Amino acid sequence: MTPAARVQAALELCARIEAEKIGADAVIEGYFRSRRYAGAKDRRAVADRVYDLLRRRARLDWWIAQTRDDYPPSDFGRARMTAALVLADSASEDAVAELFNGSRHCPAALDDRERALVNALCGRSLDDAAMPDWVRLEVPEWMWPELRGTWGDRLPAEAAALNDPAPLDLRVNTLRASRDEARRSLSADGIDAEPTPISPVGLRVPRARVRIGGTAAFRNGLVEVQDEGSQIIALLTDARPGMTLVDFCAGAGGKTLALAASIGEANGEESGGVIACDISARRMQRMTVRLRRAGTRNVHRRVLASERDPWIAENAGSADRVLLDVPCTGTGTWRRHPEAKWRLTPGAARAAVERQRQIVLSACRLVKPGGRLIYATCSLLPGENERQVDWLPARRPEFTPIPVGEVWAETLGGPCPASGSVLRLSPASTGTDGFFAAVFKRRAEFPAQA
Repeated sequence: MTPAARVQAALELCARIEAEKIGADAVIEGYFRSRRYAGAKDRRAVADRVYDLLRRRARLDWWIAQTRDDYPPSDFGRARMTAALVLADSASEDAVAELFNGSRHCPAALDDRERALVNALCGRSLDDAAMPDWVRLEVPEWMWPELRGTWGDRLPAEAAALNDPAPLDLRVNTLRASRDEARRSLSADGIDAEPTPISPVGLRVPRARVRIGGTAAFRNGLVEVQDEGSQIIALLTDARPGMTLVDFCAGAGGKTLALAASIGEANGEESGGVIACDISARRMQRMTVRLRRAGTRNVHRRVLASERDPWIAENAGSADRVLLDVPCTGTGTWRRHPEAKWRLTPGAARAAVERQRQIVLSACRLVKPGGRLIYATCSLLPGENERQVDWLPARRPEFTPIPVGEVWAETLGGPCPASGSVLRLSPASTGTDGFFAAVFKRRAEFPAQA
């Protein structure tokens, strides 16, 4: 592909990401699946261009607004691209015009308005002292006060880290291999991986867009893709052989697989096991391949009609551990999904909080006396995190928080990155995606509630 063709491909991808409202990674993968002629270097260059545009969106839009006030939203894709070429790549007006040359497989030629924009931006840099903090750090304006309340003076460092590309983290499947064995297998396929700093079962590949699916380690079930933060949440569940565990919002099964590995090869409910629940039959079905590849035999799947499914009342008080990784805004995953931050609205965030409360009140019935509820999100917003932790005991006083340092000492050992009752992980502080967790114990003196 020529440089101009790469720009055109990036423009097409950005338009699809905006229109289809699905993850950029899925859009990019689908785009190139039907364009086998594009080589590895082309795919990487185009993907990098797309992610750069997504990570610079607030600053690019700010510059466009400073120089032009008559751009309709439908034209912002080309405007952002031309602005990025000038501000980030230091391209001249002639260089931009050469890329937007109107030839086959290339962007249409610049019109007068676009030429004026390029001319106005030439000689400027992407960052500017006049930018508001939320623009400079690429955070939606409405969310800035919420994050300021969470991080205070650390917010600039935390927000900047959320805008950096993420590495590729892998969880070693201890049912199949040790960490050293998995690492050697990856190395044989040309992939260098280092042990993760915190998780004892994690490996980290610095380059995120590595084709891990073709490696023997992945095909043979030695490793699964899972951020170190997600691995830590699963480890904090303190899953042990013989326990009955419920992964209530199991999704595609990443944490389910981690829990299954922790309790070993036991099979049959009398020996404990993991019950993976979700309201999506499609997600439950997608787990099949992962379970087979991992060699897991102690997972029982359950499709629920809703969080009020009768199965919950029928099994009240039966679980040693209930992992509740609730649906959330996903703000902690911005490193991997920068497009998601611009889709989120205050209304959607409020709706997520209410949905989480409904799920928590229902799922907590499964916990047996003396058992634990692990509440987790991949969110940065206090409304989904600390405020929920304060809310639950007021509604269900039999559940009391356990200081996270105690749970950390039991499960991971070493210094805990949190000193209070809850755990907050982030790219800047722990090198992981953004995660939140709190562990509750159900006191035995309270009877089960239906």
